[in-house]
Amino acid sequence: MQFIYFYNEIINDFMKRVVVFCGSSLGFNPVYKEAAKSLGKYFANNNIGLVYGGGKIGMMGVLADIILENDGEVIGVIPKLLEKVEVIHAGVEEMIVCKNMSERKVIMSKLVDGYITLPGGFGTLDELFEALTLNQLHIEQKPVGLLNINGFFDAVLLQIDKMVDEGYVRPENKKLLIVADSVEVLMTKMQEYVAPKIEHVIQKVVK
Repeated sequence: MQFIYFYNEIINDFMKRVVVFCGSSLGFNPVYKEAAKSLGKYFANNNIGLVYGGGKIGMMGVLADIILENDGEVIGVIPKLLEKVEVIHAGVEEMIVCKNMSERKVIMSKLVDGYITLPGGFGTLDELFEALTLNQLHIEQKPVGLLNINGFFDAVLLQIDKMVDEGYVRPENKKLLIVADSVEVLMTKMQEYVAPKIEHVIQKVVK
């Protein structure tokens, strides 16, 4: 990945690989499946490689399938403990089997230039907030995108606003999350993302 350094800011020149966090279920509304297909087509058409959870079921499977059908790059990363629980995608040539969930996150982080979250459950939210935390602590400075299809994440965004209002999240850190309700707008925002200047990680306590 290429970076341009300028006065402690990092400009995201382009994204070669992106990890996508999403559900191992499809959900009840077909609009989510269509969103996964749209994102997959965008990746394939723009030579963006996918790194994901390695399954062939649910949102994960739909996303991987559409990219593979269009000759795109797909890398799966799956913990050993989920090998028998989840159905591993046989069509993915590069499948990394790791020890546990924590190791999976580290491997994914090393492989990608950005993060995108689609609708999913507890695991999806866990991965989203871990990515945001890494950026908040300046361990990473990669764009973190949220595809808010059908208002799926509206309540999550309201909770983030509440955390800002109550003094638990700094207003500037809220900007670390890039939100859009269409694939094209989200990808444009992520490509244009400029990481914030590194300042104090921990906010001083106001007495």
